Amino acid sequence: MAADYRTPDRLLPAAAEEPAAPPGPPPKPVLSAPAVPAATHDGLRFWQYMLAGSVAGVVEHTAMFPVDTLKTHMQAGAPPCRPALSLGAALRNAVAGEGGALALYRGLPAMALGAGPAHAVYFSVYEFAKSALTDRFGPNNPAAHAASGVLATVASDAVFTPMDTVKQRLQLTSSPYTGVGHCIRTVLRDEGLGAFFVSYRTTVVMNAPYTAVHFATYEAAKRILGDMAADEESLAVHATAGAAAGALAAAVTTPLDVVKTQLQCQGVCGCERFSSSSIGDVFKTIIKRDGYSGLMRGWKPRMLFHAPAAAICWSTYEASKSFFERFNEERRK
Repeated sequence: MAADYRTPDRLLPAAAEEPAAPPGPPPKPVLSAPAVPAATHDGLRFWQYMLAGSVAGVVEHTAMFPVDTLKTHMQAGAPPCRPALSLGAALRNAVAGEGGALALYRGLPAMALGAGPAHAVYFSVYEFAKSALTDRFGPNNPAAHAASGVLATVASDAVFTPMDTVKQRLQLTSSPYTGVGHCIRTVLRDEGLGAFFVSYRTTVVMNAPYTAVHFATYEAAKRILGDMAADEESLAVHATAGAAAGALAAAVTTPLDVVKTQLQCQGVCGCERFSSSSIGDVFKTIIKRDGYSGLMRGWKPRMLFHAPAAAICWSTYEASKSFFERFNEERRK
């Protein structure tokens, strides 16, 4: 049987308690047919997973976008004459220029253009990979959940990385770009198409362990919380498990996120330009310039972003799935 977010071994006792069917003719096949797709994988279709994931991604990133802007300000490579920003200094720096507090939302359209399709790919690949792997390795297998997450992130990063690069550059103080279209045209003209993907390798290397830790932690935390909660499928369980998963995964992968940000913002607003996009070379440059502490720059806003963002994302995703389950059930009646 394919994987299901509801814990299968906890569903078995309820099934065992059902009274035995009375003797008589077997039930009509048409009555049991609709239960097959629902039992195999939540009864949802491919496009429904994509739409649920897309909605979750846009809601998550929109809600937490100002915190992401502060992280970008802290992580972008500052010129040697400018000290690294603290969280408070990053906030003051971000709102001091043109636009005031609205400057915290610079780059939001780029995020929306990238996050929707990327999360649609992310969750649909995850669901179907988890279904296939747990068919082979059994339900509640952490390795299957982690591998599914890695496959999902490799696919979604190819979709999101170009718009993430645009978003990061627009978030910088005194950004030379007036908007998404202007940034895309300018980068294409001055740096070529490859500039949009210069951080893809770093993003995958970062997000593969991030996603593996995130999904494995989420599934494990959801089972533990489900054992303690009256309703294992409540939004509170999903939100709490998602927050724990997001915070842990964010802390583990902060150094790679610093590399990604500095590659994406190089040459803009005084940020240092690297001679190579090699992760090892960028690590060495950052350590030489800022010390090992430079690799943890922005860890506070990163965790402040990912803990609530993951909670918002997972609860929105599960709520969207529940909506589609009810929708499909109504259509089958």
